Amino acid sequence: GDRGNATICIIDAKRLARGECQPVSADSAVTPDGVVYVAAARELWITLRVKAGDSAPAKSIQVFDASDPHHLKPKTKIPVENLAEGYAVDNQRGLFYTNIEDIGKTVAIDVRSHKVVAEWNPGSSDVQGLALDSARGFLFVACGEHVVSLDVGNDGKIIDSITTGPGLDNIDYSPDSKVLYAAASQAANLIIAEVGDHGKFHLKATVPTVKGARGVVAGKGETAYLIDPAEGCILKLTHK
Repeated sequence: GDRGNATICIIDAKRLARGECQPVSADSAVTPDGVVYVAAARELWITLRVKAGDSAPAKSIQVFDASDPHHLKPKTKIPVENLAEGYAVDNQRGLFYTNIEDIGKTVAIDVRSHKVVAEWNPGSSDVQGLALDSARGFLFVACGEHVVSLDVGNDGKIIDSITTGPGLDNIDYSPDSKVLYAAASQAANLIIAEVGDHGKFHLKATVPTVKGARGVVAGKGETAYLIDPAEGCILKLTHK
């Protein structure tokens, strides 16, 4: 997704070549935010933002038919109460999870009917990224200065919470090692926590990073990658 020109483009991962590009919306003020492939439906789902002004045109999730990987086709828009923030795809249950900004809801959307089928309260109106343990049914929600774990099989019940410090954005989770990664940009640290079989957090480490570092991605083993926007680089951290 390109916020600069409000388009989405197909990239051939093998050839590292750009393919077809097209507008994310008929409204040129609407730009892509989160972009994710939903394998269970063979669709591309996109959360939206606006370049400036009234955010109403972006209060939806744009869905493209991706059955032909070389040619995306606009399929539908799923209306939501406010801007959608963060996402996690649960192909096992056929659900797409996202947060609703300011309102402080976490919602589950059926990927086939494109309908909201559940709404949960994560306990905060300051919601950011999501991560998922699909096998055990735990959904992790970034909430300002902490992360909560929700039980998706039990009406989104809050199981536990772990403090991270301020400045969360996207969080990530390694299902192989059962470890959650949460980078707090204002606190300049990375929280590494193991998640037990009952959804409880067990802090493994608090690793110093740099101010502004956010948007963590879990790698192999206990390696994580963070964005450092101030320096325009990616940080690689390995917990030993």
